[in-house]
This record gives sequence, C-alpha cells and structure tokens, in this order.
Amino acid sequence: MRMYTIMILSFLLIITSCNSNQNSTSKDTELNSKKEMEVVKGQGVITKVSSQDFESTYSALVEIIHNNPNLKIVAQLDHQANAASVGLKLNPTRIIMFGNPKLGTPLMQNIQTTGLDLPQKILVWQDDNDVVKVSYNDPMYLRGRHGIDGKNDLVQKINDALDTITNNVLSNN
Repeated sequence: MRMYTIMILSFLLIITSCNSNQNSTSKDTELNSKKEMEVVKGQGVITKVSSQDFESTYSALVEIIHNNPNLKIVAQLDHQANAASVGLKLNPTRIIMFGNPKLGTPLMQNIQTTGLDLPQKILVWQDDNDVVKVSYNDPMYLRGRHGIDGKNDLVQKINDALDTITNNVLSNN
C-alpha cells in the first residue's frame, strides 16, 4: 500500500510540473513544454502525448502488450476507480504492469533492488486539459538508480522495446 501511495504522490508531482505554464504564449509554451519534459525525463520518467482519447490509448496499449508473445501482463490498476472507491476524484489514470523474465531476471541477478522497478509499468493518464499521456520509467535512469553494471546491451534492449511499444500505441491513434 505504501508503494502505491508513493507512486500516486510521484504522479501528482509530475502532473503539477506539466501544468505549471498554462498562460504562456504558444512559443513560450513550446519551450516550457520541452523544459518540463527534460525535467521529467531527468527524474527517470519518459512521457509521450497521445492524439486519441484515454480509452482508445489504453486499449491500444493493452492490445499491443497482449499480442506480444514475449510479454506477459502481470496486473492492471485503475487509479481513478481506486480514488473513487474512497470518495476522491482523479482524472483517468491506469497503469499496466508487464514483463519479460528473460530480460528482467538478469538485471535482478546483477542487482536485486532492480526488482523494485520490475515488472515494467506504463501509465496512461489524462491531465486537467484532457490531454492523454503515456509515461514509463526510463531504463537508462533505472540503470544508474540501481547501479546495474555490465548490462548495457540488455538495458538498451529494454529501452528500445518500451520506446517501440509506446510509439506503436501512439501510431495506432
């Protein structure tokens, strides 16, 4: 439960940083967005914007992961529904956890604390401006966070896979 509380608090910090410059001119907004994305990426989170609605984006993500024989969906959480169950409101927010033990296990064999960030997770969320976004942990950041040594090719493979999955979700839009 504590882990989910930390995830929600981290998520709220990301939302706050993404909404901080709403009154800028369009050029300023573009520059500020790039800065915000750099800050978020620097914190180990990669975020991409979807051109479709929340349900279409999330459904595309589930389908892509489900149809990949190398991946297994471990869990799906609906944070909005969980918030509603205790009388709180939250914009649409779902996370899907999935993995490939052939890739994750060697990382945990190297440094077991990597298991804190595995299985992989992709968050689909809608901000206060109804913009749908897809976010995930940057594997390169996690390599440094956990001190993973000598597994650069494997971390790059995971990075490429997450980038491909999320790009395919967005291209389905």
